Formats: sequence, C-alpha cells, structure tokens
Amino acid sequence: MGISNKPLRFIVATLVACLPLISFANPATDSVHVQTEAPHVATENAHGGAHAEPTDTKSKIKAFVKHHVLDSHDFTFFSDEKEGVHYGFSLPVIIWDNGLQVFSSSKFHHGEAVAESNGNFYKINHHDGKIYKTDASGAIHEDEKTGFPSNVRPLDFSITKSVLSIMFAAFLMFFLFRSLAKSYGKNGGIASGAGRIFEPLVLFIRDEIAIPNIGEKHYKKYMSYLLTIFFFILLLNIIGLTPLGINVTGNLTITFSLAILTFVITNLTANKNYWGHIFWMPGVPKIMRIVLAPIELLGVIIKPFSLMIRLYANIFAGHIVLMSIIGLMFIFKSWLGSSLSFGLSFALSILEILVAFLQAYIFTLLSALYFGSAVEEHHHEEAHH
Repeated sequence: MGISNKPLRFIVATLVACLPLISFANPATDSVHVQTEAPHVATENAHGGAHAEPTDTKSKIKAFVKHHVLDSHDFTFFSDEKEGVHYGFSLPVIIWDNGLQVFSSSKFHHGEAVAESNGNFYKINHHDGKIYKTDASGAIHEDEKTGFPSNVRPLDFSITKSVLSIMFAAFLMFFLFRSLAKSYGKNGGIASGAGRIFEPLVLFIRDEIAIPNIGEKHYKKYMSYLLTIFFFILLLNIIGLTPLGINVTGNLTITFSLAILTFVITNLTANKNYWGHIFWMPGVPKIMRIVLAPIELLGVIIKPFSLMIRLYANIFAGHIVLMSIIGLMFIFKSWLGSSLSFGLSFALSILEILVAFLQAYIFTLLSALYFGSAVEEHHHEEAHH
C-alpha cells in the first residue's frame, strides 16, 4: 500500500515550525542567569574593552566557529572548559624580530599569557590568531580608524597547525606514490598494495584531464604538477573534515600560493602563439588589437585569482556551515531539535566529502586548461585577412 508524500511533508513542516515552542533553548533560568551576569559583563567591557570572553551559549558557539577556521600555534584535540585543561601538544614558534626567536608555543598558554624571548614580549591576538610584539603587560592596541592592531607584527615562520598538516600531507603523498612507483618496477607495470587505490585516479587525471586539455604532445611535462596538486588538495580537504579542527584549504594564503604556482608555470612555459594572442591578436583589425590587448592581459591575472577564490570560498563556507549546524545541537536543548541538527550535519558531512573531491578535480582541470592554452599551436594566415 502506497503512502502519500503530502501528509508526511505536512508533518515534517509542522515539527520544524514548532521547534522554538517545544525546545528549551531559552528557558527562564537562562534569562535570569544572563540578566544577573549583565552588570559583570559590562564591568569587564569597561576595563577589558571589546575583547571580553562570551558568556551566553550563542556567543560561545559563534566564537568557537570563528576560532575553528583560524590557524593555531598549538594542536589541541579537546579541552575541559570547567577545569581549564587542554589536551594536545605545543608547536615551535619561529619568528624574526631583531634576530631569530625560537621558543615553544606553550609559553602562550593557549593565548592567555605573554611569551618572553630574549627580552622581547609577544602575545597572540584572539581575533586573528597572529603574534604581535607587546610590552610586559601584553597589551594589544587597535588603530581607531582601521580597527586592526597597531602593534608591530614580526615575521612569523612558525610551524602552525596548518603547516604541520601540509607537512603530513606531503609525507603521506611521498610514501604512497613512492611505494606505487616501486610496485610498478617489481611487478612489470602492475600496481600492488595501497597503490591499487590511487592508480585509477592517476589514470583518470592522465586520460580525462591532461591529454584532452593539453594534448598528447605536451601533457607529459605537466603531469607531475597536475598529480601533485590534485592529491595535495584532496588530502588537505579530507583532513579538514576530521574532528581535528584543521582548515588548510579554507585559508586564503594557501589557495593564493597554489594559484600562483599555476600562474607561474603557465606563463613560463607559454609559447609565442600564447603571447601573440594576448598582445597582438591575429585576425582582428589593428585598432581593435590595441583595445583588446589590455583586456586579454587582465584575463591572465584574473585566471589565478578565480582559482584562489573558488577553492577558498567553497571550503571555508563548508566549514562555517557545518560548524554552525553542529552548534545548533547546543542551542536546541531538546531531543527533536538536537536530532535534526545531528542528522543535517551528518548529511552535510557526506556532501563535504564530495566537495573535497570536486574542488581538487576543478582546480586540476582548470590548471590543465590554462596549460593547454599556453602551449596550443595556432595556424593563422594573416595574409588572407
């Protein structure tokens, strides 16, 4: 016997609409608690400025989501808020400020203390996670016009959580593909072990991305980069979906670096036909060539910019949305609201796995397209125009 979808949709819609009524997100005790703490918070804001710690649940979740997408100078697995204990390990801080300063990030006590090194004092700003030079009190001053810290920011070469993740991904790729290459030599071109998992992906990149977009004549010199960039982005995307709180490819500086690599390789390996179509397009009236040349040159710059923004925006937005939905479980203090939040976050996590593969594929595909346009051989007979 079939069941109509209309009553089921009505029931689901009714339950969702009634969530604010049946949940206990804002019980009376919470309101009294917030009102009781309001003068205390106001006092803290008067003495400590706008950087007072959030007290209500929504503000705490918002601060946690914001902190999740930032880089960190320590690797914390989880924390006990009541006891003030953090479980994890510290990372080395390497900065250049009147000489090389090297010390452990444990001196910061998770951003709560001022670190001293050779008579210099440093503090981590809670809003951007960066290290600034301060006095012994650790005061970070903000510019009244811009709102950004006015303290001196030393050159930071630290091994942060993102850098450690990049090093781990690079080591894992080296280990996996070294074993894959060895298995080809031992078994007469047949992969064995873990290499069997990655061989179809390697062949897919060669047969479906490199050869169709670059051509059989030139694709081999770009294969090493295309394989590296695909698996590098893919591994970092997958690592970012773990509960470790890592957001590498959602960092604008990382995606900028990857896009610059594609930009440099494209322009350094381009042939004369590529530059000829930019600065003196064949088959176009000479007056129009002068107009089109700046537009074409602007397109050369826009290409890596689009690569950078596309990868960054998709991964960053995925982290924000997923962490926000998980935070709803602590706002909807009911079995129904929390269950729906959990189910939605689980479904979104599955979708994010697809996005992880898709973004690695798109970045690799667009890079191959740019390489193909750089080495494409054109045959124009301008005498006929």
